[in-house]
Amino acid sequence: MGQTHMIKIKREGVILKPTDNDFEARAVLNPGVYQDGETVQVVYRAIDQDGVSSLGYARLDGPLKVVERWDKPLAYPKLKMEKRGIEDPRLVRIDGLFYLTYVAHDGKNAISAYFSGPNIHALKRGGPLSPRITYRDAGKVFTYTKLKDEYYFFESFYRQYGGNNIFVWHKDCILFPEKINGQFYMLERILPDIQCVNFRSFAQLKDKFFWIYHMMNLGANVVLEKEHGFESRHIGGGPPPVKTDAGWLMIYHSAQEFNHKRVYHAGAALLDLNDPRRVIARLPAPLFSPTTDYELTGGVNNVVFPTGTARFGDTLYIYYGAADTVIAALSVKLPDLLEELKRHRRR
Repeated sequence: MGQTHMIKIKREGVILKPTDNDFEARAVLNPGVYQDGETVQVVYRAIDQDGVSSLGYARLDGPLKVVERWDKPLAYPKLKMEKRGIEDPRLVRIDGLFYLTYVAHDGKNAISAYFSGPNIHALKRGGPLSPRITYRDAGKVFTYTKLKDEYYFFESFYRQYGGNNIFVWHKDCILFPEKINGQFYMLERILPDIQCVNFRSFAQLKDKFFWIYHMMNLGANVVLEKEHGFESRHIGGGPPPVKTDAGWLMIYHSAQEFNHKRVYHAGAALLDLNDPRRVIARLPAPLFSPTTDYELTGGVNNVVFPTGTARFGDTLYIYYGAADTVIAALSVKLPDLLEELKRHRRR
């Protein structure tokens, strides 16, 4: 499925490929991006030949020109919860501090965690962001809120996959790039939807009861649930939302399930500036889908997975993992995208 709207998408091509360095010999993908004027800093997921992920670093001059790339990881797995890798970074700067959220994978559990610090090159681990709640317990908590049956399908699926003591898979934790009404806001993904959680300090997220209360009200915190065919299996986060006069521009990924394959697309929605749980508009078709050779064929075929953006004038550059093998970019005129979204306003 390709896009069916009138927005012109320009493929800018592959900007980062695997190298001979051991830590990124198999694949590079899913970059976190931070823009400072003409400079774009890129922290990306790198996979070695054993399938273990670490974080690589590159710097761009302008949206596409690579002028610096480290030959060693910026960060690598150190903790027990990270033994199979640290994955899918998202990067923001709030009140002078960088926050890099990522997924820690131990071979069984996938939970979110974060780094923070005043300098991207000297970030320190802040610990888990995720609810340390097993799917067995989550199934009981879910009964306090109104949720569709698919939440229980994924509960059953992961308990079968990992046993009764497997934690809720909690991925795509993506901070909004500024506080809203004095609080941090963060998108999250507990399958199959995208939810939102707000908090005063990161210390709150270490409180199991904070998460139990949040999950008891999870239905009220759903931002997006799948609505269209290109979202048939699930949806999940993308880059940190982009603030515009029209609202928060949210680019997200979706997975479409077929008998013989799964296809990942990118979608777009517009959220209210003061209440990001309120969806103002949403495209009914993908913003973009796998169409080029480097998106169709790789470590995982048929994947576009957007995770970072940069703005140069009225052009929005979107950085994404392509076929779980390389990092590519594309561009779109931001006014055109916002105008198209306004054509699909919610009542």
